[in-house]
Amino acid sequence: MHTTLQTLWQETHDGESVRQRLFHVLRQSIIQMVLAPGQALSEKEIADTFSVSRQPVREAFIRLSEAGLLEVKPQRGTYVVKISQRAVLEARFVREAVEVAVVKLAAEKGIEPAMLTELHDLLARQRRCIEPNDTDRFYRLDEAFHRTLSLGVKQHAAWKVIEEVRAQLDRVRYLSMPHSTPLERLVDQHANIVTAIEARDVQKAEEAMMLHLREILVSMPDLVRRFPAMFEGQAAFEEQQTPALQQETIQ
Repeated sequence: MHTTLQTLWQETHDGESVRQRLFHVLRQSIIQMVLAPGQALSEKEIADTFSVSRQPVREAFIRLSEAGLLEVKPQRGTYVVKISQRAVLEARFVREAVEVAVVKLAAEKGIEPAMLTELHDLLARQRRCIEPNDTDRFYRLDEAFHRTLSLGVKQHAAWKVIEEVRAQLDRVRYLSMPHSTPLERLVDQHANIVTAIEARDVQKAEEAMMLHLREILVSMPDLVRRFPAMFEGQAAFEEQQTPALQQETIQ
């Protein structure tokens, strides 16, 4: 199904305030490229789309600007920020530090059988996304997989940190799935993480998570070449791509 602002609105919860629903819908629409990098946005048009007043739209714009997803240019308008490669690399660095610590804890101490069952269920559901190449559904299941890992070792704060740094990173991850990174590869990487946790093999768990989160270092140069208009400036991708890291990400 083609994702639109309306379908994203339907996926939000009626119990949430209009402000929250608007923020979630607009944030997700930017991540999923429904609103493209560089696209101009109008408070009035967004308000008319959802039949709401302009005030909650204005508040959502402010929050998205603070999250680095929108830029308000005085006398010119509001625009979806182009993807910053530097911001992506910084977010990936933080996410790796947090999630490697999470899987280390999971492998050292183990996680509850119910959580392992949930992880295996998520893997099975992810595999069903491969043949139809259902990237939208996989994206949600991928998020659920990583959230389940953090909550499985009772690290709620870790997941909050991950959520805070995801915005720029997720746009590249979402773009890479249909264009650069096969879903099957990502599911296999998830499966290797779970296998290492079940075996209580700390080193393999850490290595599997690092390889998985460094996948973006493989896909981003290709995406920049293919979609230059979506990225801002010339990022210092090479600054983080040391020879040792290049070999790790290709293996």
